[in-house]
Amino acid sequence: MFTAVSNAIEAERVLYPGSFVDISPSFVFDSAVYVDSDKRAKKFFADEEGVLQIIAEHEEAPDEPDLTFLHADYTSKLDLPDQDVDLLISLFAGFVSDHCTEHLRIGGTLLVNGSHGDAGLVSIDPRYDLEAVVIARAGEYRVSTANLDTYLVPKKSQEVTRERILASGRGIAYRVPAFAYLFTRTD
Repeated sequence: MFTAVSNAIEAERVLYPGSFVDISPSFVFDSAVYVDSDKRAKKFFADEEGVLQIIAEHEEAPDEPDLTFLHADYTSKLDLPDQDVDLLISLFAGFVSDHCTEHLRIGGTLLVNGSHGDAGLVSIDPRYDLEAVVIARAGEYRVSTANLDTYLVPKKSQEVTRERILASGRGIAYRVPAFAYLFTRTD
């Protein structure tokens, strides 16, 4: 998936809150900051040589990946500069956009899936515009900009509000779902 995303957007520096031990962004992006509060993630990333070896085994990996791990809860203030990253990743980790948008540069991209409601939250956030979707079929991923108006339309006729999404803590069922969504930060 990250190969398809990297082919579709301009990004060098990535922030991945709630990453656990998923280092796949480093297979294609030069610089990544991983954030997780789990002690198993801390132990995994402490083996820097092992992590770099896993990355090096991938054909597309940067020659000298720059990676940082923060053992932290992303819902608290992170020790990172504002507008410092080109790509913010929110996959299966909760409301990453709600807590980490300040780290994404204006014009940068948020990659978000429908799990835990973050895609729904971003879909009504005036700081973001939907730019593309990630389609997954038989283990292959592609980024599409076709028919974007058909995405993020709830199956049930309901008002999508911030309060409703935060209270439910889960994704919205959409008529036409995508594996993930790419939003551009506009403000």
